[in-house]
Amino acid sequence: MILYSPLWQTMKEKGVSTYALIHKYNISNGTLYRIRQGKAISTVTLNELCKVLKCTPNDVLLFVDDEQAGL
Repeated sequence: MILYSPLWQTMKEKGVSTYALIHKYNISNGTLYRIRQGKAISTVTLNELCKVLKCTPNDVLLFVDDEQAGL
């Protein structure tokens, strides 16, 4: 299972709001909705988030084994 919880912490640390992602960096509202819902995003989107936030994919998402998550 992929979790996006690191993204919100990274955004806070970098001082980037969801408003800035949408209006300054052209990340769609739909993409942010998908992230909030825990849905899949493309590697292109992951790359864009990493470029905007100057971070690595580990700062955006977290892999948790389904068994560890209790699923």
